[in-house]
Amino acid sequence: MCIGIPMKVCALEGTFALCEGRGEVRRLDTLLVGKVQIGDWLLAHLDWAREIIDEDRALMVTEALDALEVAMRGGDVSALFPDLGEPQLPDFLRGNR
Repeated sequence: MCIGIPMKVCALEGTFALCEGRGEVRRLDTLLVGKVQIGDWLLAHLDWAREIIDEDRALMVTEALDALEVAMRGGDVSALFPDLGEPQLPDFLRGNR
């Protein structure tokens, strides 16, 4: 499985970008996304930049990856998604006919 990691561009070297994200530094090839600037957010797959994303999307992906790590350790992820609330059955399944 290939998971995209959000990374922020710190420096540029030709068609490569030195990026930081999730506690690591990587040198990403940017040929697939075109021109990038310092401060841009990239979605990285196997040392390739696959997409230029905004900061909000980078945060959303980071939070999802954090939840995945918690779930893989057998932890409770419900606190990581407070906007989901309690699941509700649709009316037709509640027996209120």
